[in-house]
Amino acid sequence: MKKPPAWTLVVLSLVVFAATSSAQPASAVVATVDEAKWGPAPPMLPPGAQIAILAGNPMGNGFYSVRLRFPANYVIPAHSHPTDENVVVTKGDMTFGMGDKLSKTAAGNKTIHVGGYALAPTGMNHYAFAGASGAEIVLYGQGPVEFKYVDPADDPRNAKK
Repeated sequence: MKKPPAWTLVVLSLVVFAATSSAQPASAVVATVDEAKWGPAPPMLPPGAQIAILAGNPMGNGFYSVRLRFPANYVIPAHSHPTDENVVVTKGDMTFGMGDKLSKTAAGNKTIHVGGYALAPTGMNHYAFAGASGAEIVLYGQGPVEFKYVDPADDPRNAKK
């Protein structure tokens, strides 16, 4: 088999670089925890959570990172996402479980504390709940962020006003 010319590898490298770099933020972001601008979380999350956008647009098609703050014993019922969900706990603790229904006592649940990391791959049903002192996390990935609740009755967007 004949080796491709060297310029072919250069062109392919540039194409891959362009495709992956377009998902990155357009400018640098350096911010302290105290500079976070908190507001109500989007209605796809149960009421009570707060959000601070760090970079990108979670509802757009590119890279995003946000902080989320949950009150004590906050619960996110079983759901999935169309993209990977990456979570780092920055305050308190969060318990994560995989499955179609939230269970605070399931054998597979795992509580992670400050510095802990969780990944829920695309399409995997999972749930989460904060500890008795609440929790803060950094959530990051590729947008757009969407929640597909296993039980539509759990989706706060379906709640009667």
